[in-house]
Amino acid sequence: MTNLLLAIIYIAFICLGLPDSLLGAAWPAMYQELDVPISYAGIISMIIALGTIISSLQSDRLTRKMGAEKITAISVAMTAVALFGFSISHSFAMLCVWAIPYGLGAGSVDASLNNYVALHYQSRHMSWLHCMWGVGATLGPYAMGFALTHGAGWNAGYQWIGLLQLVLVMILVFSLPLWQKKKIRAEGALEVDSDGKNILTLKSILHIPGAKEVMLCFFCYCALEQTTSLWASSYLTLYKGISPEIAAGFASLFFIGITVGRVISGFATMKFNDTQMVRIGQVLILVGVLAMLIPGTQVLSLTGLIFIGLGCAPIYPCVIHSTPAHFGAEHSQAIIGVQMASAYIGTCMMPPLFGILANRISVALLPVYLLGVLALMVVMHELLSKKANSY
Repeated sequence: MTNLLLAIIYIAFICLGLPDSLLGAAWPAMYQELDVPISYAGIISMIIALGTIISSLQSDRLTRKMGAEKITAISVAMTAVALFGFSISHSFAMLCVWAIPYGLGAGSVDASLNNYVALHYQSRHMSWLHCMWGVGATLGPYAMGFALTHGAGWNAGYQWIGLLQLVLVMILVFSLPLWQKKKIRAEGALEVDSDGKNILTLKSILHIPGAKEVMLCFFCYCALEQTTSLWASSYLTLYKGISPEIAAGFASLFFIGITVGRVISGFATMKFNDTQMVRIGQVLILVGVLAMLIPGTQVLSLTGLIFIGLGCAPIYPCVIHSTPAHFGAEHSQAIIGVQMASAYIGTCMMPPLFGILANRISVALLPVYLLGVLALMVVMHELLSKKANSY
């Protein structure tokens, strides 16, 4: 039964990754049909991100009341409904409306499912599960591309992914009896009743030693990952002189590095603990950023992107997996919720900030910008390791 549930969770992570990259893949076709400026994709993205932040912060309250299994099923159902909403939309305003349940569903399931895995499975599964998310995020644009190149249109692409999400909902509903429903009672654990007493507020979370540090650590990680993702091609083209077509292909080395790195990380966690894995990842990112800073051949920059991807691979899953050990099982859901919220804030704020710097100064600042974000992340993670209690 345990292996069957784990298999279902693996499938869930693949399906969760499918919708995440659809908007970027479909938008070149969408904005022309909707007759809106190309920049309007940012509005939809921000609505989704805002919903995700709100639901992440509420994940502790909802999970304590309903359980991770029900939250996962309901959240995926919300995402499926939103995808079907996108598939029948023919105006920008309707897309904005459907973006609300899209974001609300994504945040709850992300925090709840990550916490469940952190509590019940070994670190290697967390790395491999996030690798599966990467597989889904990679397959999503291919599905949308297939719909566009075969004349079905972007609406059909959203509909197909929505159908897959609906299948996942049915699997999750039928799997509800498999989910462990035991109460976690570590020493000093809070006993929470069904009306949600003793649920931590954001203010009380911030008073937990190490909470602010782990939030900033997550903020920095996602800022670094998303800034690299968004601006790597522009850096290679505008500063290193690589053609846009080749740069786009080479920029994918970053994502390949993350996906392959998470497969490797799963095996590495059998020898190294979560804190050591995060430090290894940070060293690899440093190597990659320094390679991009060294003047010389284009190969150095391309190699640097691979190392940055490999370094990013263990950090996100290992920081999440270490949350119960750092803060106690009874606090882990609340902490992971604010971690997710911090992650999405970093994703929203930091790539556009670099865009302003690139526009006003130079895109050549990308490695320097990444180095600064990495330095702050390293400091926050080391402070976290010293401050957070071990239960």
